[in-house]
Amino acid sequence: MAYKSFSMELAGRTLTVDVGRVAKQANGAALMHYGDTTVLCTATASEKPREGIDFFPLSVEFEEKMYSVGKIPGGFNKREGKASENSVLTARVIDRPMRPLFPKDYRNDCTLNNLVLSVDPECRPELVAMLGSAIATSISDIPFDGPCATTQLGMVDGEFIVNPNQEQWTTGDLRLTVASTREKVIMIEAGANEIPEDKMIEAIYKCHDINLKVIEFIDKIVAEVGKPKHAYTSCAIPDEMFAAIKEIVPPEEMEVAVFSDDKQTREENITKVTEKLAEAFADNEEWLEILDEAVYQYQKKTVRKMILKDHKRPDGRAINQIRPLSAEVDLIPRVHGSAMFTRGQTQICTITTLAPLSEKQKIDGIDPSVTSKRYMHHYNFPSYSVGETKPSRGPGRREIGHGALAEKALVPVLPSEEEFPYAIRTVSETFESNGSTSQASICASTMSLMAAGVPIKKPVAGISCGLVTGETDDDYIVLTDIQGLEDFFGDMDFKVAGTKDGITAIQMDIKIHGLTRPIVEEAIRRTREARMYILDEVMLKTIPEPRKKVGKYAPKIIQMQINPQKIGDVVGQRGKTINTLIERTGVKIDIDDEGMISICGEDEDMMNEARRLIEVITTDFYEGQILEGDVISIKEFGAFIEFAPGKEGMVHISKIANERINHVEDVLTLGDHVKVVCLGKDKMGRVSFSIKDVK
Repeated sequence: MAYKSFSMELAGRTLTVDVGRVAKQANGAALMHYGDTTVLCTATASEKPREGIDFFPLSVEFEEKMYSVGKIPGGFNKREGKASENSVLTARVIDRPMRPLFPKDYRNDCTLNNLVLSVDPECRPELVAMLGSAIATSISDIPFDGPCATTQLGMVDGEFIVNPNQEQWTTGDLRLTVASTREKVIMIEAGANEIPEDKMIEAIYKCHDINLKVIEFIDKIVAEVGKPKHAYTSCAIPDEMFAAIKEIVPPEEMEVAVFSDDKQTREENITKVTEKLAEAFADNEEWLEILDEAVYQYQKKTVRKMILKDHKRPDGRAINQIRPLSAEVDLIPRVHGSAMFTRGQTQICTITTLAPLSEKQKIDGIDPSVTSKRYMHHYNFPSYSVGETKPSRGPGRREIGHGALAEKALVPVLPSEEEFPYAIRTVSETFESNGSTSQASICASTMSLMAAGVPIKKPVAGISCGLVTGETDDDYIVLTDIQGLEDFFGDMDFKVAGTKDGITAIQMDIKIHGLTRPIVEEAIRRTREARMYILDEVMLKTIPEPRKKVGKYAPKIIQMQINPQKIGDVVGQRGKTINTLIERTGVKIDIDDEGMISICGEDEDMMNEARRLIEVITTDFYEGQILEGDVISIKEFGAFIEFAPGKEGMVHISKIANERINHVEDVLTLGDHVKVVCLGKDKMGRVSFSIKDVK
């Protein structure tokens, strides 16, 4: 393929796509340039389908290379290790709009790889990779019903910023990513500082309008250099098999099997249906091989028909009804805070841990504006939560994604470091799962933080809406609080978290080719109604406000500000002073470059003593100052008193007692604790102290 270059103006910068310049053996490759940000995006697919699978094996990679920002990786290895959290989350955001656009019956392995070669802080590489993946796949011979395009929107001082730079994205009030096809919005991901619903809808459709211009640009590239799409082996279930299944298990029987609010009962019913069909097809090996997939699709058709035509949900709920809710706090002893939130058969317990700010997570990535993280939310999804058995292999991409979503939802309501000088970690343990555990973990985490005494500004709740669509755009139904079955068989999982005043996080996944504006608006309205109900009727009735103090077992922290020029006095030579302070009081002391000191401990008396000693160390001696200290050295002419580690003064023999003494030892002994007054400087400029003049 001859080398061709295509360019368009996008948000005041030039986006350039080089095709046929590099990676010519990939099915599709686009070398993307946006400002000085350069990303190589490739799409490859295997020639044959993978045997024995019932899903499309798509993998998306976003490879952050430290050379792209002129850095050598940290640690001993000096080589990029496992994907960072940002890489995983970016790969998920690329995957979500792309996956529905591949054929449903396509089983060839497919990889979308995005290699970050250079980063310009003005042009985020994540956005470039999203556009590049869509372009590389569209021009390849891989079957794909694209193109799709992605736009990011930030907000600074109330003004929208299209495709913001790194700093605007990190510090602004909105981080919105929207992907669209020609006709509809296909993916939404957002983190926001309580943006009202109407403003969010306006932002989403501002992105959509820009996406349509980018799709026009991609269409031109495809028209010039796009390859014809290759044929593939379809893995669709034969029509005659479906006809045979319906004769053995009529639709009415299947409806009875799936109509249950208990997951295990429903699964037992489906197992019986599958066994009955396996018996009937005992002689047909081809059909037996794909029987599970056929039963899955039959269940799907049944559930969708019941919801769409009959407005009947598998557990008998009304379309806008939330499953039974309950909540409790303090169920785990000795931890710093705990809360459990249960919605139907979804149950999450979140545990909060508080620590000094020095425990913040350090981040060594390609965004120079993000070097540490003070709030960490981790989400775990063990196999027992869905009644399965498999060994734990650490967090997968889904767990990392759910943890990040809950983190994003809660960050806007956290107190500042000045108000609450703690690093905070919340861990959501999934005890039971049947739909939308990520949103339950937001509710549990809010209550857990409040129980731990974290003075959050407002409580946050989250809920998920589902969707079932018919043949036309007007034929659809939106479901409040989807359970697992409605997620698997439905078309959408639209998660929205927020406070009473606005949205803090959105994540929308869909399996169809996009949503119309009325669906988006209805889903956002429905989630708001549900959020208010959960907050008022469940969460705030369980714990109405954050506790006034951190718990008995949480570390206590005192903060004090000193003159930055005095930091050296507190630290001392080779850390001697600070180490003596720590040894003497048993507290932990952190000092930042601005002179902010955090004293952390469990014994309040010792913490106050540490503060007093630091005040002594950092205060210059002045006349009339009363001090207490220990005798550390006795000479013929007087005694040396230590007021704090590294802070000493001398009392002349004439200033020890009212009567004349011949020897200091007659009155003082090493280790004596004495009170002195500062007399100011003598003729030689030395500061002198007196014991006898203390009033």
